[in-house]
Amino acid sequence: MRNIYEECPIYKNNIITLRQTMMDDAEELLECYSDEKGVMFLNSDNCDGDDFHYTTIETMKQAIEFWEFSYKNKYFVRWTIIFNDTREKIGTIEMFHRVEEDEFNHYGVLRIDLKTNYETKLVIENILETVNENFYEVFNVEAILTKAIPDATNRIHSLLKKGYRPINRKFMIYNDYFVNREKQKEVI
Repeated sequence: MRNIYEECPIYKNNIITLRQTMMDDAEELLECYSDEKGVMFLNSDNCDGDDFHYTTIETMKQAIEFWEFSYKNKYFVRWTIIFNDTREKIGTIEMFHRVEEDEFNHYGVLRIDLKTNYETKLVIENILETVNENFYEVFNVEAILTKAIPDATNRIHSLLKKGYRPINRKFMIYNDYFVNREKQKEVI
């Protein structure tokens, strides 16, 4: 198994491509992170007060610098989501292997940040397919946690379809988390 922090893979299916986020993505990603309606769907839990609402190119670039720093220090990986038909950069995902002395030890935590008009079942299901096919192995996790607030109906539908289930309790101090375990079957 290759080390994801030595060589970050690119994942591609018919709808989306995931490749490591780079500074050249800043301008297009700012459209995602400056959208006031969309910010409520972003998961900023446990991010030291950063709510991912960036309104200037400078703050977007600072975020990408931090994501690059975090990758180099093996904290997490951030990929840009590219919509294949238009080559538009429609958001990002983040994943890391969590090591804590609690019931969620050795779980992966997945963040999905999308432009509002791409918060669709088609896009989310394609992201989750890629995650489910690849991330258990490359991150060496036994389960994956991700957040979906009650208003995120497309996201919740997609999570349920791809085998994620609500944990029905707090993850640390946060609500609205779903979990998928590697051995679970997808629901059609």
